[in-house]
Amino acid sequence: MNNRQIVECVPNFSEGRDMNIIRQITDCIESVEGVKLLDVDPGEATNRTVVTFVGAPEAVCEAAFRAVGKAGELIDMRRHHGAHPRMGATDVLPLIPVSGITLEECAALARQLAERIATEHRIPCYCYEAAAYSEERKNLAVCRTGEYEALRERLSTPGQMPDHGARPFDDDVARTGCTAVGARDFLIAVNFNLNTTSTRRANAIAFDVREKGRPKREGNAITGKPLKDAEGNTIMLPGTLKSTKAIGWYIDEYGIAQVSMNITNINVTPLHVAFDEVCRCAQNRGIRVTGTEIVGLIPKRTLLEAGRYFLEKQHRSTGIPEGDIIDIAIRSMGLADLKPFNPKEKVIEFMLDDESKDKRLVDLTVKRFAEETSRESPAPGGGTIAAYMGALGAALGTMVANLSSHKAGWDDRWEEFSHWADQGQALEAQLLHLVDEDTQAFNRIMTAFGMPKGSDEEKAARSAAIQAATLYAAEVPLETMRTTMEVFSLCRAMVKDGNPNSVTDAGVGTLAARAAVLGAGMNVMINASSLKDKEQAQTLISQAKELMEKANEEEKVITSAVFDIINRE
Repeated sequence: MNNRQIVECVPNFSEGRDMNIIRQITDCIESVEGVKLLDVDPGEATNRTVVTFVGAPEAVCEAAFRAVGKAGELIDMRRHHGAHPRMGATDVLPLIPVSGITLEECAALARQLAERIATEHRIPCYCYEAAAYSEERKNLAVCRTGEYEALRERLSTPGQMPDHGARPFDDDVARTGCTAVGARDFLIAVNFNLNTTSTRRANAIAFDVREKGRPKREGNAITGKPLKDAEGNTIMLPGTLKSTKAIGWYIDEYGIAQVSMNITNINVTPLHVAFDEVCRCAQNRGIRVTGTEIVGLIPKRTLLEAGRYFLEKQHRSTGIPEGDIIDIAIRSMGLADLKPFNPKEKVIEFMLDDESKDKRLVDLTVKRFAEETSRESPAPGGGTIAAYMGALGAALGTMVANLSSHKAGWDDRWEEFSHWADQGQALEAQLLHLVDEDTQAFNRIMTAFGMPKGSDEEKAARSAAIQAATLYAAEVPLETMRTTMEVFSLCRAMVKDGNPNSVTDAGVGTLAARAAVLGAGMNVMINASSLKDKEQAQTLISQAKELMEKANEEEKVITSAVFDIINRE
């Protein structure tokens, strides 16, 4: 599947009062293509601005690099005062994985970014949290010990010096201070709405669930004296949810109490798990959770995981379109309890999609797609339609799986068919991706043919580009063929074991898959025949012919089984 990498960056700049300076820094961020600025939150008392932006890893790192440089030019730490701890013009710079990338990969990017900032901007950097080089420096407070005022001494003290750019305190460092560059997991801020106005009861639920828990008390669990350990520290009774912080409060605007929670690691405690546990603890105290309020933005996977979780609890198939899964999550957790919940305004990936300037074929209506194909332009053409036929075959097989999962009397088989439907959704998504990929491959050839050919060097470059584009134009339909071959397994299983009332749907899916393989195979052959490397061309053509033969065999066996069932009815 086409799972693009998205990283969030939340730098904190030591300026919260001069909007001209803040705007120049954010302009640097927005100057990088592929980055979207999501939020700018200046604070006058803290004299600090928290900026949030997202994008592909390389683009985010470039934007962060430019912003740190600009902040170093415009902010003089010698004159900075504010309520928040700080040690640099850019105080902290965390990279956060959103999708398609791991925390470990973000940590590696953070270290590279810190080294570049120290080398090119000459701003010393500490690495913290997942990017830390030592266990103790995972804690930001350790990296920022003594804040800006302690830097003169720390920069010359062994064991206290920055990880990158260590040097004696000079005028440049005096102006810019140091920056902490790190990587951390995505943090979700969420409020659970309660059918009570009691802050005390909301707090009790918060203490039940938060990782820190509540103090262990002598005698009465509420009014008793907190117990201490041998070192004089309060003994805590841990809550039920790891990686969470929570309190209870009353919100005048809504007229209700809430459990306000930060989930600091959604891999340890996903949102849906927190929701169910808060519901359980609230019910134990005679209170109901009426809904959930998401503060800020969330990754798409948070809603997908939640939707699948609630579908599985209902013994329903999870192999349904993403939009339907997200709708289940919204309804199950009451995300629209207090105000409308629009995923396009709350899900990071969707906000980036809205910025896309390239319209995809798969986003067209069926009518528009057909009209676009019928025009005199050579693309979209046969390869694109072949990929779409494969996607339709996968969709039909998935439909039968879902109908079978919900068939009366087959309740004990829901998981079997849900598994097939999940596979079908994955195949459909990959083939829809190949719909546009095939057209883009053809466009590459056209671009290569349009290259200049006035000199021998230009002719050589043009020829090489044409060959590379032609090879790619053969490889894309070959990938369509390989992916579509998996559709036969889905359709065969649905003919054999699925709802017999839908057997013809699986049969049509099989025919669509065969058309996709043969159509894509034709495109492999015609494009490969234009390659100068005849050995490579023959390899591609042989692979295509083999897959076409297998597709014919699969279609013959499966459609024969379909007609056998029809004739028995």
